[in-house]
Amino acid sequence: MLHRTVTSLVLLAGVTAIAAEPNKTKESFLDAASAGPDFAIQGEYVGKLGDNNYGMQVIALGEGKFDAVVYPGGLPGAGWTQELKYKGTGELKDGVVRLTGDDGSATISEGKVVIENGETRGELQKVERTSPTLGAKPPEGAIVLFDGSHTDHWQNGRMDDHSLLMVGTRTKEKFGNFQLHLEFRTPFMPNARGQARGNSGMYLQDQYECQVLDSFGLEGADNECGGIYKNAKPLVNMCLPPLSWQTYDVEFTTAQVDDEGKITVPAKTTIRHNGVVIHDGLDLNLTPGGGQNSGLPGALFLQDHSDPVRFRNIWVVAK
Repeated sequence: MLHRTVTSLVLLAGVTAIAAEPNKTKESFLDAASAGPDFAIQGEYVGKLGDNNYGMQVIALGEGKFDAVVYPGGLPGAGWTQELKYKGTGELKDGVVRLTGDDGSATISEGKVVIENGETRGELQKVERTSPTLGAKPPEGAIVLFDGSHTDHWQNGRMDDHSLLMVGTRTKEKFGNFQLHLEFRTPFMPNARGQARGNSGMYLQDQYECQVLDSFGLEGADNECGGIYKNAKPLVNMCLPPLSWQTYDVEFTTAQVDDEGKITVPAKTTIRHNGVVIHDGLDLNLTPGGGQNSGLPGALFLQDHSDPVRFRNIWVVAK
């Protein structure tokens, strides 16, 4: 169920009125201190089950409920072979999350997962991964599009109280062939689902969308984080938990266009999400929602989907 509206009676000046409780699906948290106990449980865990390495991603669903995905070999991008994975569901009671699935059960407490699968028992510890390119410095000749000091390179650019770039802005400059580094953070929205959960988009040349979304623990579709909308799903879902700073590192070759404006050779891109290749020399098709559909050089556009996604450390090298 995506949302539930609860009403209550309010007596005011002898008149009975109906007041709607705020829609919890839009409730978002921008820091761990205010995010509640479910946020502390959500995250990534690694360890052994018997003699084998395993990873687990635990996804908060609001009101003490959780999904979990178990990866033989290790976490996505760190040992998982993409051949098998196991899913479970659970709930927080008395300080312990109890998960059940088709292939066993597990408990989570105090930053540790205990898994039992028949006679096999294992323990996984919580970890916090960071992208190897987080905080990457712009090389010589780069255009620093955003470093937290101003929004001079952006149309309608806005910063929040923490000097982070907000959504709904595009660069004043247009780019053809380029290398791009961008860091983003999705909010914690435990009661939201799918496209309502920390949604934005990184539009290359204002016409090829690489999704920005809280897709932590999901399948990795073309409309989830790292997917090129209507083009291709990521090779692996490298989405970290919400409120983690994440990176996109992009190599982009512009399309070739004839005298009549027809694309004769498609644009091409290689994208690394948190340091892992998710698109490798991918031919691109134009995607809807941007400011142009021509194949010509264009701006970098950060889409506004009404969710408080934030950006920092953005630079580009024109080639």
